[in-house]
Amino acid sequence: MSDTPGAVPGPDGLLRCPWGAGPEDYRAYHDTEWGRVVRGDDALFERLSLEAFQSGLSWLTILRRREGFRSAFAGFRIAKVAAYTAEDAARLLADPGIIRNRMKIDATLHNARVLAGWREGELTELIWSHAPEAQGRRAPVGHGDIPATTAESTALAKDLKKRGIRFVGPTTAYALMQACGLVNDHLADCRFR
Repeated sequence: MSDTPGAVPGPDGLLRCPWGAGPEDYRAYHDTEWGRVVRGDDALFERLSLEAFQSGLSWLTILRRREGFRSAFAGFRIAKVAAYTAEDAARLLADPGIIRNRMKIDATLHNARVLAGWREGELTELIWSHAPEAQGRRAPVGHGDIPATTAESTALAKDLKKRGIRFVGPTTAYALMQACGLVNDHLADCRFR
C-alpha cells in the first residue's frame, strides 16, 4: 500500500504526481515526457545516458543541464558520439554544461561505440522487448506503490550488460522504463496518467 498521498495540485490546480508539481522544469518534464512512449535508437541512447548521469544525483540537476548534454554529445546521435576521440573526452571533462564525471563520460562514449556496431533499431527492439504487460497492472496510488526495480528491469540491465553496455543496473533500467513509457507510473489520480 502507498506510504504517501496521491497526486497533488500544481500551481495551475491540475493534479500531478507529487514530484511533478514542483519546479517548472519538473512540471514540464512530468506533463509532456515522463511515461510517454520513446522509440528510436538515438532517442533511447539519450535517455539511457541521462539516466546513467543521474545516478546518485537529482533528476532536476540533469533536466537543468539537458541542453548542455545534448550540445556536448552531438544530440546523442550514436554514430557521432561513437567517433569521439580522447580529445573529445578531455573536452567533456572540462565542460561545465554537463556532469563532469569521468566514469559516466567514459561509459557514454563506450556505449556509443558498442551501439554503433548494432543494426538500426536493435536498441529499440531490445529495450522494448522487456516492457511488462500493461494489462492487469494496477496504477500506483502513492509513491510507495512504485518499485525501484522489477524483474523486467533486472532482466533489461542484465541483457544490456551482456551486450557490452556499461553503467546500467536494475534501478537505472527501471528509471529508463518509466521515462520512456515502457511502464506508466503516473499516480492513479494524476491528470497526466
